This record gives sequence, C-alpha cells and structure tokens, in this order.
Amino acid sequence: MTSTFRKGGIVASILLIALGIGAVVIGISGRETVRSDLAREQIVGTPDSAIPGQKVDTGAEAKEFAATVRKHTIEATGGQTYSQMGRFLDDSGKATSDEKAAAIDEKSGQPVENPARDIWISSTAFQTALNTAYFAESVALFVIVMGAAFLLVGIGFLVLTLRLLKQPEAAPQPSVPRGAPAVLAG
Repeated sequence: MTSTFRKGGIVASILLIALGIGAVVIGISGRETVRSDLAREQIVGTPDSAIPGQKVDTGAEAKEFAATVRKHTIEATGGQTYSQMGRFLDDSGKATSDEKAAAIDEKSGQPVENPARDIWISSTAFQTALNTAYFAESVALFVIVMGAAFLLVGIGFLVLTLRLLKQPEAAPQPSVPRGAPAVLAG
C-alpha cells in the first residue's frame, strides 16, 4: 500500500510542478504580449496625465492614461457624458433629443447628429482598450503568482512524499550459525 501512495504522491508532485512551470511561462508570455502591443501603439502620456511624456507600455500606465482620456472627454463635451447629451443639434447648434426640433441636414434631409456624442464613442472605445490592457496584465501577474505557488507546492509535496513514504528497509536478520540451536525468546 505504501508503494502505491508513494507512486501517486510522486505523480501528483510532478503534475503540480509541470502545471506551475506552465502557468509561469504562460503568465510571462501574456504580460509581454500586453506590453509589446501597448508599445506598438506608440501612445505617449499628455502633459496633464500621471505619466507626462512617457510611452504607455504597461498595464498600469494604460489605466492611468485611460483616466486622462476620460477627463479630456468630459472637458470636450462640456461636462456631459454620452447619455446626458442631446442626440441632435437644433438650428442654433444646441443639443436636443427632440427630432422635430433638430436642424435638418441639407444633403441627407435627416436630422443633424450631435458630433460631441461621437467623441464619447471614440473615447469609450479607447478607454476600454486601455483598461483591458490593465486587466490583461493583472491576470498575467495572477497566473505567474499562481504558477509559482503550484511549483512550490509540487516541490514540497515531492519532498514529503520521498521522505515520509520511504520504502521500509528490511530489518536485518540475526545470523545463526549452521547447526546451532535456535533460541526462542520467551
């Protein structure tokens, strides 16, 4: 029975170690992918951001820059979010949600859309991409930490398996010379 537990412990240890190594490798690869993809976009922090003049190439920097983009969008739309803005513009250029009060585009004959809402659409897409980079890098870090934990648990389990479930050594038999009478302890 001990031999079965020993073999099972060794197999479980090897699986934990392999899983740990695999998770660390995948986590590092994921983090590097996030960073290289961010760097490829050549985003540079604006002077009023938390990272002025610095290239945005980590998840944390992406999150900081997303906050700056939101601030700029709020400023560009007069403090209004997408849902607070009128869908159309009236004849004086003011926002309205009333289609009947909207100015009519001479070319299309349709109500004139509020262009400030397009700013929010673009801004939201950019902020989402930046925040997703932050999330992806955080997940990669979590995977690295979990991989290291699996690796350590696997090594610890292997040490315990090899130490505690050693194959018992056969007890040495006392040698009795041939022809000598055996003495029974009584």
